[in-house]
Amino acid sequence: MKAQLSLIPIILVLWAAYVCSYVVEETDQVILTQFGKPVGEPVTEAGLYFKLPFIQEINRIEKRFLPWDGPSNEMSTKDKTYLIIDTFARWRINDPMKYFLRLRDERSALSRLDDILGSETRNAVAKHELIEIVRTTKDRVPKTDESLTQGIGKVGMLYPIKIGREKVEQQIFEKAAEKLEGFGIELLDVRFKRINYNETVRRRIYERMVSERNQIAERFRSEGAGEAAKIMGKKEKDLQEIESEAYKTVQEIYGEADANASAIYAEAYNQSTNASDFYSFLKTLETYEDILNSDISLFLTTDSPVFQLLKNLDPEKN
Repeated sequence: MKAQLSLIPIILVLWAAYVCSYVVEETDQVILTQFGKPVGEPVTEAGLYFKLPFIQEINRIEKRFLPWDGPSNEMSTKDKTYLIIDTFARWRINDPMKYFLRLRDERSALSRLDDILGSETRNAVAKHELIEIVRTTKDRVPKTDESLTQGIGKVGMLYPIKIGREKVEQQIFEKAAEKLEGFGIELLDVRFKRINYNETVRRRIYERMVSERNQIAERFRSEGAGEAAKIMGKKEKDLQEIESEAYKTVQEIYGEADANASAIYAEAYNQSTNASDFYSFLKTLETYEDILNSDISLFLTTDSPVFQLLKNLDPEKN
C-alpha cells in the first residue's frame, strides 16, 4: 500500500510534465494562444518547450514548402486570343504570426492564393501577345524551308519575341509575391503548367494553317504553270527553227537539183539549132498541158509566146 502511494507523486509529476510541455518538430512552427489570442513569439526551432496547461493551446503551422495547383481558367491575350491556362506555384509560411492572425489555416491560405495568383496571371496574360505567352526563348531561330515562305509575304513566318514566357511568369511572381507578403507567405515560384486554345480559337488556328498551306500550294502551282508555259514556248520556238532550217535545206536542194537539171537540159539541147527548137517545143507543150483544161478560159494576144505554136498549126492537116 505504501509502495502504491509513493507512485502517486511520480505519476502526478509525469502528468504535469506532459500537459505542460510540447515538442516542436523540424517541419513545424508553433504559436501559443491563450483564450484565442497569441501569446509570446512564434516557436520556429525544433525542441522541447513548455506552456501553461489547460489555458494555453498549441497551433502548429507548416514549415515546409507547400504546393499550389491553380484551377484552369480561360483568359484573353492582348491580341484577343482566348487561352485556357493552368498554373502552379510553390510557397511557404515565413511569418507565422502574421499568417496566423490573417489566415489561421492552410485552407484560407490556398483560397487567397487562388484569388491573388489567378488575378495576376489574368492581368499579365492580357498585357502580352499570344506568342509571348507560348514561347520561352526569344533567340530561337526556327529551321524552316525558305522555299515555303519566299514570295508569299508573312505566311509561315514567326513573329519576333520581345520578352518570352519566362519573363511573363516573372512578372506574375513579382506582383503576387508583393501582395502575399502581407499574409506572412513567401512565394517561391510560379509557372504555367499547361496552355491550351479554347475550341473556337483552335478551329480558327487550324483554318489559318490550312489557308497558309493553300497559299503556298497555289504559289507552287502558279510557278509550275509558268515553267510549263516557258517549256512549251521554247519547244514551239525550237520546232519552228527546225522546220525553218529543214525547209531552207529542202529548197536549197530543190534549187540545186533544178539548176543541175537545167544545166543538163541546156547541155543536151544546145548542141544544135534543131535540138534547141525541139526543147522549146517540148516546154511549150508542157505549158499547154498545165494551162489548158476544161476549167480555164484563156485569152491570148496574137503575139503571145504561148500562142506562137497554135498559129503555126495547119488547119487542113488537123
